[in-house]
Amino acid sequence: MELYISKELTARHSFTSGIEGPACDREGRIYAVNYERQHTIGRVKPNGEGEVFLELPGGSIGNGIRFDREGTMYIADYVHHHIFKVDMTTKKLTVHAQEPRMNQPNDIAISRSGILFASDPNWPEQTGQLWRIDPDGSVVLLEAGMGTTNGIEVSPDERVLYVNESVQRTVWAYDLNEAGEVSGKRLFFQFPDYGLDGMRCDMDGNLYVTRHGKGTVAKLSPAGELLLEVKLAGTDCTNLTFGGPDGRQCYVTVADTGNIQTFTVETPGRCWGMWG
Repeated sequence: MELYISKELTARHSFTSGIEGPACDREGRIYAVNYERQHTIGRVKPNGEGEVFLELPGGSIGNGIRFDREGTMYIADYVHHHIFKVDMTTKKLTVHAQEPRMNQPNDIAISRSGILFASDPNWPEQTGQLWRIDPDGSVVLLEAGMGTTNGIEVSPDERVLYVNESVQRTVWAYDLNEAGEVSGKRLFFQFPDYGLDGMRCDMDGNLYVTRHGKGTVAKLSPAGELLLEVKLAGTDCTNLTFGGPDGRQCYVTVADTGNIQTFTVETPGRCWGMWG
């Protein structure tokens, strides 16, 4: 099988231009927001067949989606500043966390112990914040006064938290401890052009970054070296996740084509590896 060659998995515009936040369940089905219309969560089989999985209430619109190790889904709702929690058996939706001080929870990352981290951009001001949501739903501000925080991910050894800033085109790395506290902020990588969106690590610690406007996914080594870029159909890639039978299938949400695209990588994704 060819590596790093992308193809379109779902039909164009099967999702709205708000497509975001892909995540795979244990069975390899892909979930992403705004399937067919806004306010929905779509579920797509590995063969590309899709359906509406659930509808978010009260005008909520999802962005990032993550699963914990037990299979519970978490959805960042940027309209009402919620983190929703979804029982995948009953589809019951509850509010896991709410923080009125947020601009919006945007992308989310999760540790093996169930600690969530949320980026929080203020697009008009080109600023952002960084939050931690503990398993009991309590919310802690980790940093304010950042650039437009967007993509966020935990390294496979859970010792590093990566956060990018879209407008500033920077990726920051923090030291991360078991309690979810961050320290030692440092510049990990800076891109010369285009924007940045969602990010994921593979099990070797390589970081995959969607380059919004360029239509590529960049692969960065744990040492902060640009290894390669994968060209997609369309330009406005928003996020990615890993799944497939061996965790080596990368699924990318692309806004201007309104669909999910996919390519094969060498090393399984960290999010897939969390099921182990």
